[in-house]
Amino acid sequence: MPYSKIYPDKMILRDHLAYDRTILANERTFLSYSRTSITLIIAGGTLIKFLHMEVFMLCLGILVFSLGVLVFFFGIRRYAAVKKRLSVAYEEPPEG
Repeated sequence: MPYSKIYPDKMILRDHLAYDRTILANERTFLSYSRTSITLIIAGGTLIKFLHMEVFMLCLGILVFSLGVLVFFFGIRRYAAVKKRLSVAYEEPPEG
């Protein structure tokens, strides 16, 4: 892991601020995934509800709706993975 030798007590203010900016960037990225997934779910639901007469539009609506759900779960997974890596990098040094 590239950040395995970074300890909070050896960091200067600039490093702590960069760490905080990285946490906020991770949260913004998660919100972007959420916004995209909500848009896809709404678009898919609209295609299913209002254009259900045509088989192609129904299949497209189901596909777009499913893609929205997948994007949401991918965003959750990515957010958790980055958060875990950041917390591991910011741990206190081992005693001894």
